[in-house]
Amino acid sequence: MKIELQNVLPDEIEKRSFELISMELKEKGIVLPKENELVIKRAIHTSADFDYTENLVFSEHAVQKAMEAIRNGACIVTDTQMAKAGINKKILAKYGGEVLCFMSDEDVAIQAKKHGTTRATASIDKAITYQKPLIFAIGNAPTALVRLYELISEQKIKPQLIIGVPVGFVNVVESKELILQTDIPYIVARGRKGGSNIAAAICNAILYQMGDRDF
Repeated sequence: MKIELQNVLPDEIEKRSFELISMELKEKGIVLPKENELVIKRAIHTSADFDYTENLVFSEHAVQKAMEAIRNGACIVTDTQMAKAGINKKILAKYGGEVLCFMSDEDVAIQAKKHGTTRATASIDKAITYQKPLIFAIGNAPTALVRLYELISEQKIKPQLIIGVPVGFVNVVESKELILQTDIPYIVARGRKGGSNIAAAICNAILYQMGDRDF
């Protein structure tokens, strides 16, 4: 079998990838909601998984509300260093925000051990002490979503947006469904799929719409 490679320059690879995604969506007869299109496409680009056309669910105007929050200096809290590393900090910094991850902090480890919880739970407890508007991008730990739900129910925190995309099997589906029951803006990947790469991709899709990228 003869294999033919596409002749694409390095700086054109991403653009070509999005062209191919758009072509395949058209072939499948899938029309994405304009407001959420770029977020969904970037999740597909990161994972090569077209199931995100159905899995990703958005509260009303979630993307617009997220951009408004970022313009007002919101910070993004993640549950993994991987997600933190993948988020475009330069665009966020233009508006006074930063990406935060408390999972490796010594005080978080101490509190988790003291209370018999996960570090993800303890990291959410630490995040609520941060005196800035917050967007949560959770791609790994369902316990982080559960703790967010508890704190929202207790009116101890009101995030600007929750990106709920943990991947896995134990309490993953259930934790996402809890977030859908709140009145907080959300972008959630229903089911088992997700991951830190998807959390970062969603953040970047929002940030790039605020910069000079349109794909």
